[in-house]
Amino acid sequence: VQLQASGGGLVQAGGSLRLSCAASGRTLSLYSVGWFRQAPGKEREFVAYISWSGSSTIYANSVRGRFTISRDNAKETVYLQMNSLKAEDTAVYYCAARSGSVSMKTLDYAYWGQGTLVTVSS
Repeated sequence: VQLQASGGGLVQAGGSLRLSCAASGRTLSLYSVGWFRQAPGKEREFVAYISWSGSSTIYANSVRGRFTISRDNAKETVYLQMNSLKAEDTAVYYCAARSGSVSMKTLDYAYWGQGTLVTVSS
């Protein structure tokens, strides 16, 4: 499966953005999906996870209550709604897919999108 992340941009602190992860090649409903992010000089970190059906979601403590992950399998797309953005949310955001069950580890994901840059100004 090929993944294409989009929706990043420049936003003021307190604002919102919605990221999209569009799939092609194989049906996205076969995979669970995670969002990760990587800030300059830092390691890539887990942000959110959604199961193949959408019935199970997991969030990093740093984004819980502000970010919402969802999916529309008919549109082959996973979303990350980001509200109340903070300067520390600035990073390149990646979506990734895996065939197995829940995981917050980058090494467990076989398929990655190219990343989309989110910049939050304070």
